[in-house]
Amino acid sequence: MEPGRLEKFPSPGRGSGLRALRRARPGELLYRAEPFACTVTKQRLGGVCERCLRRNVRLLRCSQCRIARYCDTRCQKEAWQEHKRECKCLKSVEPNFPPDSVRLVGRIVFKLLGQSAACPSEKLYSFSDLQSNIEELSEEMKEGLRQLAQTLQLYLRVEIQDTFQLLPAIDIFQIFAKVTCNCFTISNGEMQDVGVGLYPSMSLLNHSCDPNCVIVFEGRQLLLRSVREIQIGEELTISYIESLMPSSERQKHLKRQYCFECNCLLCKTQEKDADMLAGEEQAWKEIKDAVSKVGDPRSQEEWEQVLAMCQALLNNNADRLPDTNIYLLKMLDCAMDACINLRRWEEALLYGNRTLKPYRLYYSSFHPLRAVQMMRVGKLQHTQDMFPQALDSLKQAYNIMKVTHGADHSLVQDLMKLKEQCEAAMRAQ
Repeated sequence: MEPGRLEKFPSPGRGSGLRALRRARPGELLYRAEPFACTVTKQRLGGVCERCLRRNVRLLRCSQCRIARYCDTRCQKEAWQEHKRECKCLKSVEPNFPPDSVRLVGRIVFKLLGQSAACPSEKLYSFSDLQSNIEELSEEMKEGLRQLAQTLQLYLRVEIQDTFQLLPAIDIFQIFAKVTCNCFTISNGEMQDVGVGLYPSMSLLNHSCDPNCVIVFEGRQLLLRSVREIQIGEELTISYIESLMPSSERQKHLKRQYCFECNCLLCKTQEKDADMLAGEEQAWKEIKDAVSKVGDPRSQEEWEQVLAMCQALLNNNADRLPDTNIYLLKMLDCAMDACINLRRWEEALLYGNRTLKPYRLYYSSFHPLRAVQMMRVGKLQHTQDMFPQALDSLKQAYNIMKVTHGADHSLVQDLMKLKEQCEAAMRAQ
């Protein structure tokens, strides 16, 4: 669907919204957008290209700041326009590194200072149109934004001595507030976070806990796809937040960051809350606390510690919590990740298989996370030479991904190659 077939409209009780001007089938690409500004997350620094956000084992390092890395000279040249002024800033604060939001706002400031025409990502909605919701932010949030603004001032001082001397249109506090409620987390095909970015036209999309669209990324490019039949004039919605939260936590999160309460049917009925919090409260609270402390393990030793913790808690609570409890589910995912990183494929598959039923329960028929989990299980079955089971899992993943990602997405191409390998192995048996 071309941009001319989507339109901004006044959504009752929600401000502006985005609606379709023609019918759309499940899996239709509704919009494709490059970012107004984006950056790699600190966590992924050095592991993905700063320009295309794709993972690469051998990346070229910027010769000046020695921090930014690129696939090749082409990516480096294409990135220079957005990197050249921040390059000195990054070098000046070594060995420290700015928070993701500070680096992103720094790029936005440099872009606004040099911008003479509208960016393609502003076709439906411009950066200046973005809502900041400053009046509705809590004092705690406002104080956090003030501290970030001070950090930005220190970060930019090698290029901009005094941020108070910026153009009147560049209000640093206002920009941070806009970023807080309009920023998108950029994920790779497997739904792992790699960056953060602003896509102003897509900020018109309102939230639903049961949306009719999903957003996936191909590198830094945002793809908006329909996951249900959409009628002419119907509002397009996405979910702003992680689905694996009971309705009270979803409401709290939405109110804190986006300054509104959700009135969708899932929130009104609290339909899945009982399943999410099934089992003994003391047990799931202990697991919830443990999962929140996992952090970002890198070394084998750290992964072994994570796995030992998961195994102990899963064994101790085997009779106290069902797999549908969302905190136990998150621990199963954590144990699966640890086993994959430790190359313990058989154990990883055991944990992965336990996640499939709750994933079906909590994620709609066409949800990218459900597809990715099916593909991960299929890969593990493939490593165990369980080719018929792997083929079945991969087919299920494909049936979802052709809607959520599209048949031409790089992850779907990888899935198809793996599926062909399974078919070849089965013929050879």
